[in-house]
Amino acid sequence: MPRLRVVQWATGAVGGYALRSVITRPEFELVGVLVYDPDKVGVDAGSLIGLDPVGVTCTDDVEQILSLDADCVLHMPLPASYFGGDHATDVETICTLLSSGKNVITTTGFVYPAAYGPGVVERLEAACAEGGTTLHGTGINPGFVSDLLPLALTGLSSRLDHIYVRESSDYRGHPSRQIVTDLIGFTRSAKDYAAAVRPFRAFQRALFAESVQLVTTALNVRLDEIEESDEFELATEEFEIAAGTVLPDTVCASRWTFSGLIRGRPFMTVECVYKADATKVRRWADPGFAIHIEGRPTIALTIDEVSHGLAGAAAHAVNSIASVCAAPPGIRTMLDLPLAIGRGTARLA
Repeated sequence: MPRLRVVQWATGAVGGYALRSVITRPEFELVGVLVYDPDKVGVDAGSLIGLDPVGVTCTDDVEQILSLDADCVLHMPLPASYFGGDHATDVETICTLLSSGKNVITTTGFVYPAAYGPGVVERLEAACAEGGTTLHGTGINPGFVSDLLPLALTGLSSRLDHIYVRESSDYRGHPSRQIVTDLIGFTRSAKDYAAAVRPFRAFQRALFAESVQLVTTALNVRLDEIEESDEFELATEEFEIAAGTVLPDTVCASRWTFSGLIRGRPFMTVECVYKADATKVRRWADPGFAIHIEGRPTIALTIDEVSHGLAGAAAHAVNSIASVCAAPPGIRTMLDLPLAIGRGTARLA
């Protein structure tokens, strides 16, 4: 079969992993790379990630990317709302790509665009219709742990009382100060933290509301509301992480909870724990993922480690390219597509 022509949009923590997969897997042809860092402009895409040159030069020219003949765009920038911007900015960018005739797989949310209301859905569907294209949102959480896995486990249920999903992540090796400090708020004082994480709080609420609504809608359950709460922990000692120094009495961990309520009681709860260094923060759960389904039968699943969560998010997107390109035009959630699997990734001795 002909190779699928792919554009990599952004080459940060997730996009870099995706770019490596696109370059090294024979079923894909890299045709363009959009970057935000001026130092990356003009650099060969292969050289950018430590591979041999591939003849595709990174650019920050959006019009150049839009003019390319491509089957799919892997859209992986930091969401605009991270910087206090409007979610509509991401919608506008994605609609432009879709209208240009390119399928889009994004890791900025959109696992269930209906959560944003009919206006957003209508805009996205109109862009898909104009370009004859498909939109799919995915990742590792949401996109896998907080939606696909619990839904799969409910297939064993004859009665569902409560679905609980937990992610606990260790950021000690994450090199980006922009993410670790500016967005999540680690190393900030308690006073600065409250103001600094407002954009992140808005994005978190929107992102996990999508995931909760996707699962509950699939189960034919109508929620009354989605409740959000968050809290943080202060460091008791000084320690170093890749993104900087954590001083005593600065934020070193946070816990976020999103609960879909019915008559005041939670039907689905997603808990997210983030730690600057899990060896220094004992409060809350150790790193890993957990799913607990109360009902008949009760089901518990624990994933002790995903060594590179960002790599997993990128891989889930890359492994969805073929099915997204083959899908009918329109918004396609994981409920509409075949299961994304690692076909073509086996490395046999």
